[in-house]
Amino acid sequence: MYPEVQLHIDGQWCAGSGGKSEPVLNPATGEAIGRVPHASRDDLDRAVAASEKGFRAWKKVSAFDRYKTLRKAADLIRSRADDIARVMSLEQGKPLGEARGETLLAGDLMDWFGEESRRAYGRVIPARSEGVYQLVVKEPVGPVAAFTPWNFPINQAVRKLSAAVATGCSIILKGPEETPASCADLVRCYVDAGVPAGVVQLVYGVPSEISEYLIPHPTIRKVTFTGSTAVGKHLAMLAGQHMKRITMELGGHAPAIVFEDADVDVAIKVLSANKYRNAGQVCVSPTRFLVHEKVYGQFVDGFVAAAKGIKVGDGLDKDTRMGPLANSRRLEAMEAFVADAQQQGARLATGGRRIGNKGNFYEPTVLTDVPLSARIMNEEPFGPVAPIVSFSDFDAVVAEANRLQYGLAAYAYTKSAKTAAAIGAAFESGMVSINHHGLALPEVPFGGIKDSGFGSEGGSEAIEAYLNTKFITQVGL
Repeated sequence: MYPEVQLHIDGQWCAGSGGKSEPVLNPATGEAIGRVPHASRDDLDRAVAASEKGFRAWKKVSAFDRYKTLRKAADLIRSRADDIARVMSLEQGKPLGEARGETLLAGDLMDWFGEESRRAYGRVIPARSEGVYQLVVKEPVGPVAAFTPWNFPINQAVRKLSAAVATGCSIILKGPEETPASCADLVRCYVDAGVPAGVVQLVYGVPSEISEYLIPHPTIRKVTFTGSTAVGKHLAMLAGQHMKRITMELGGHAPAIVFEDADVDVAIKVLSANKYRNAGQVCVSPTRFLVHEKVYGQFVDGFVAAAKGIKVGDGLDKDTRMGPLANSRRLEAMEAFVADAQQQGARLATGGRRIGNKGNFYEPTVLTDVPLSARIMNEEPFGPVAPIVSFSDFDAVVAEANRLQYGLAAYAYTKSAKTAAAIGAAFESGMVSINHHGLALPEVPFGGIKDSGFGSEGGSEAIEAYLNTKFITQVGL
């Protein structure tokens, strides 16, 4: 059964006061499984007022007590992981194993942010004169407006919620309309853990209307968004007009370089697993495969075999390894990317077709000999299509890796310490992983540069984004 989805405002679960809603579709069947309410302007007014009230109270709670609340929320989400994972698979499509893993990771993130908030230290600066004290203290930035996407309904939201709650901020979360119930289940864990009324609000609706209301609102002091580069730029511009602090985790188009001395089997295993995870709908997914000409054939053969071995099906089926795309728009995008690449001379090595005529299923796809002019080499595919091209020269492959304005994640495989050091330094990217996939852990930074965003949603940097630095100097009495 799919749960009833509600808004959460000022400590109460409620329907939208305007009576508007939209259907939630199961991407495996295309059928409506529920409805998500839209927040009216009155609902948003109440959410903002509650957030202001909640902030005034919550910022006075000690970091140690906020930490204990987050630890309780973490225990709750772990105990509910199986039920939440089933809901997520229903509305988003990903396999149960991936959904359960995402839910359990949320508990780790809650734990980590709670612990880290106890170490948001200030400092004492030695003074030039006797009797003068110079103190640097950290204070919560204030009410936060957060906007999260459908591809990871819990993982994207939990970072924003936990950072805000841990630092003493309040937060209004605009959750994803396509995947609202699992996001609501996440919020329920904070509420049931004892977060006071007004600290966490959850709303849904027309994204542009909500953002254009919340971001300029004088009560909101910080904006955090995960989504496309185009939307992120618009929201950042709007926030900049009102001098709001921002964290933007935007699109990517991650290069994955396989050098001639790489362990090709390891590269195939790790890169294929991460390419087709969540049906390729991952911002840090490897999306441009640049393989040295001496191992190109070996890599292509192994990658194609890995793609062909993936069982595609309903995420609720225990044998499924890749579920449907989240919506019909992604299905149409994959068809367009593949058609464009083939028209420009790329070879379809496997896949390239929709599966059946029900739901949003698409074959794990591999394109080879893809020209750089093809759309898929320039636009984030956000789906299960892997373009593979060859290279022969280090400087040339670095130039290709850095050619686009994206700079979120980058990957490389080599057995040479010299090459690893060189490529790690050469990548223009916020995150680089060499010979493994080591991103998105709670304790490490998570964010990009260039058109891929601003700020971090992991590591101690994520905590800092929710804190103001205040300098206090006084003469002792």
